[in-house]
This record gives sequence, C-alpha cells and structure tokens, in this order.
Amino acid sequence: MIRVVRLRNSACDQRGAARDWPQSHVLPLRSLVFSSCYVYSPRASGAVCDASRQLCERLKASDPQWLPRYAGVVYRASLCDPQLANLLGGDGVLVPVPGSTVRQSAHWPASQLALALREIGLGRLVWKGLRRQSAVTRSATARASERPTVREHYESFVVERPLPAVHKILLVDDVITKGRTLLAAALRLQEQFPQADIRAFALIRTVGFMRRVDHLAETCHGVVRWAAGDARREP
Repeated sequence: MIRVVRLRNSACDQRGAARDWPQSHVLPLRSLVFSSCYVYSPRASGAVCDASRQLCERLKASDPQWLPRYAGVVYRASLCDPQLANLLGGDGVLVPVPGSTVRQSAHWPASQLALALREIGLGRLVWKGLRRQSAVTRSATARASERPTVREHYESFVVERPLPAVHKILLVDDVITKGRTLLAAALRLQEQFPQADIRAFALIRTVGFMRRVDHLAETCHGVVRWAAGDARREP
C-alpha cells in the first residue's frame, strides 16, 4: 500500500514534489515487468564494454544495417527462452516509447526497433499512439539530479488516438536504465486500457556500476517498482 505523505515544508521545490508524487497518489500500477537482451556499460573498460557502447550508438542512430541483426538475436533468444517468447509472441501490440522531444523523427530508435521486431513476427502490430505533449530533459546528457522524474515523464505523455480492443501491450524502448520512462508510459497507457496486460521490452539494459562485463548478449527478466517516490529496477 502506498502511503499518503503530507509535505510539511511549503518551500519544497517543484522537483522535490515531483519525486514525492508516487507517495501522494493511489496508483493502480505498482510495478512493470520487463525483459532485455543486451547489456551496456558506460563506465567499464575492455573489449566487451567497448562493443556495448558501439551497440548503443548504432541503436540510437537507428542503423538500418544493424537493427535487423539485433532483432534476429532477440528472435533466436526467444526460441530457447520461454519467458521471452511469451513476452514477444502472440497477439501483443508493440508500442514504441517516444524520445524526449515533442516532435519525433520518423526513425526514432524505439520505433525502428519495434518495426524490426514486427518484421520477424514478434508482435501483432506496431501502434504509435503514445506521444509526448511536452518535452523533457534528455536523460543521456543530463546529470543524475536533473533527469526527469517519473511524474515529469507521465505528465509529458498523451495517448493521441484510440486503439481497438487490446489485451496485451508491450512497450518497446531502446535502453532501460532506472526504468522511469517505461513506468510512466505504462501508467499512462493503463489509464486508457485498464484491462490490458502491459509489459516492457528494452533491447539494452544499462549496468552503470559494473566495472567488468563478460557478455554482451545476456537475456534478462526483471521488474521496475515504485521505491521511495522513484523507480527502482531489479536487476
């Protein structure tokens, strides 16, 4: 149960209030299941870590040569991983998560990844009805204290157009770090589709505190939870 917390200090700044937001609302979505297939280390050194950074750059650039290859790796991983096969298979609707800006490029990474997955039979269709109505700070280039909160992401999202009856929604993103964006997107979608099973897939999982990475391709199943007014990714 999420407790109601009253702010005693009226001088609290807006960012502090935003971080307290999950504690001051009764939220229908308390956690979000996710899977990923690659790891990315911004700090570690070595050949595998260098490869992870190159992978991330290719994905961010929506490289048309490499994206189908990465989608193929996901498909092959699903053949021997029932949990991943269940996540990506069936009649699920793939919903790419918008970038930080209001005006999205036609080739934004999450959208291209979702299309590549759909091309090889993972998911029923790609639906781009989740949009930004206001821009947020780009997390990749911001200091930790300046990155958007879950509430800021949530308030920036809007569902633009209706979707026929859907029972399974899979949010698709390029990279998951803390999971704030995905958690906020899932909450916004759940308002519109309360009966849908909403889960998430990110091609890459950031492992920021690891100094050594031994494997680039590493399937992971985890969960993003509310924790002290913020998102906490496990693992």
